[in-house]
Amino acid sequence: MSDSNTTNFINPSTFILLGIPGLEAAYVWISIPFCAMYIIAVLGNFTILFTVKREPSLHEPMYYFLCMLAITDLVLCTSILPKMLSIFWFNSREIDFSACLTQMYFIHCFSVMGSGILVAMALDRYVAICDPLRHSTILTNPVVAKIGLAVVLRGGMLVLPHLFLARQWPYCRTNIIPHSYCEHIAVVKLSCADIRVSSYYSLSVAFLVTGLDVFFITVSYTQILRAIFSLPTKDARLKTFQTCVSHLCVILVSYIPPLFSFLTHRYGHNVPQHLHILIANMYLLGPPMLNPVIYGVSTKQIRERLLRLFTHKRT
Repeated sequence: MSDSNTTNFINPSTFILLGIPGLEAAYVWISIPFCAMYIIAVLGNFTILFTVKREPSLHEPMYYFLCMLAITDLVLCTSILPKMLSIFWFNSREIDFSACLTQMYFIHCFSVMGSGILVAMALDRYVAICDPLRHSTILTNPVVAKIGLAVVLRGGMLVLPHLFLARQWPYCRTNIIPHSYCEHIAVVKLSCADIRVSSYYSLSVAFLVTGLDVFFITVSYTQILRAIFSLPTKDARLKTFQTCVSHLCVILVSYIPPLFSFLTHRYGHNVPQHLHILIANMYLLGPPMLNPVIYGVSTKQIRERLLRLFTHKRT
């Protein structure tokens, strides 16, 4: 009997997600903006996918990459928000051990994919501005598909060891996760084994992925800015730069919140735990909500297609 209990304790069948400890009384109010963000993200990203599919003039590499980003954003926000809302609304805190690891894998995998897609979009802008005559011959549909496949494989393969390591650890401390979703470090910290391998690998992947991606984006935009400033007229420079504005905004939205979260964890020793969790939720939900808004507002073809669609419905 004791052996059975010990086995169940070391390999818990369920974890308990606490949500946002310390803010339980405000869960209903907190859920309202989170639910609104999710609805905007879902509607916005499906609108992007629908518009690109229906508009032949948008069948270009940049918009194909935008569709990949929209799918990534949809999966990312759907991985965390339904469970989070069930905690806020129904106090449904239990999550199956396998479901928790699956959620953890999807969150980190699609975060890495999203970063890779931003690099691919930077490459597209570089070729379009620095070598416009060869843009259509360099970034053909098969090449775009191969880039997309490489992004998916990179995300899947880099995050897979997280899953294997987390599954093999014995969990004999507690099964209570002080978070609103199964964040990797929050889960493996419950283990009573030496988790330095998980911690080092997690940090290595985070710095390697973010560092290399930001480096390639910076190199691309350095060459893009050189090409823009070499144009003869101010109007030409402005018009060319405007084709990059939406992508630059998405880059800032995608990288600044995680950087802020990292800095608060590293140096904000007096920051309350509930604020850390709120920031972590915001940097996962913010980009999926804002990305389609940014591209919808700044991209002329998408605006015109949506206006035609709504005008046709009214008629």
